[in-house]
Amino acid sequence: MDLTGKLLIAMPAMGDDRFAQSVVFICAHSPEGAMGLIVNKRADDLRLADLLEQLDIAQGRDMTNLPVHFGGPVEHGRGFVLHDYGYHSAISTLDVNEDFAMTATMDILEDLALGRGPLRNIVALGYAGWGPGQLEAELSQNAWLTVEADKEIVFSHADGSKWESALQKLGVSAVTLSSEAGRA
Repeated sequence: MDLTGKLLIAMPAMGDDRFAQSVVFICAHSPEGAMGLIVNKRADDLRLADLLEQLDIAQGRDMTNLPVHFGGPVEHGRGFVLHDYGYHSAISTLDVNEDFAMTATMDILEDLALGRGPLRNIVALGYAGWGPGQLEAELSQNAWLTVEADKEIVFSHADGSKWESALQKLGVSAVTLSSEAGRA
């Protein structure tokens, strides 16, 4: 089962606080492992304008209110931009599917600062990573639900509502989810 381009929805019993009520967009999934970005948790008090200033990238437009997300606990000093498919970096963009792409090079930040980047995007520091078979094991232990990624949920919904919106896409209500795993 290839989960590339899908959303992982953390179950209520998620034992790792970093992933509690998280929604993770899976950028790549193969037998070698998986890589994704948490799309509903913001980095503490960090704005894109601050990040651009730290990187000495000139801003051609006001970036003051644009957030930076906590993409996950792996390489939390490295930046990633999840965006709609229309933008391609001159250096390297990973096409996830016909709706989403991910770029992890400085040129996308420069393009964003000048207003030439993708209109729909999430800038994140760090990523969520799984080794071979690790994500599959977590799925079998009922740690996650999966659903097709939805651009509106990922890019347009408020971060605080993405978890419940992703559950609703499955037809599930947060109040009906049990924190106990079971087998039928």
